[in-house]
Amino acid sequence: MPKELTSKGDFQKLLDSATEIRIARRGDDAKIKLRTKEALYTFKTTGAEADSLIKGLKTPVVEF
Repeated sequence: MPKELTSKGDFQKLLDSATEIRIARRGDDAKIKLRTKEALYTFKTTGAEADSLIKGLKTPVVEF
């Protein structure tokens, strides 16, 4: 079962340990899914903020 993150700070802390990042976009909203060795984490945000969060990462990003 995925764990939902509600804080942008918690999300950013986990970005470095992610093995894969998936983004599901629905209109202006986006759901970012982080796969780590321990668990799957989700974070709901706007599409523009999602782009700024994942910009410049070396982790593979998959768009849905």
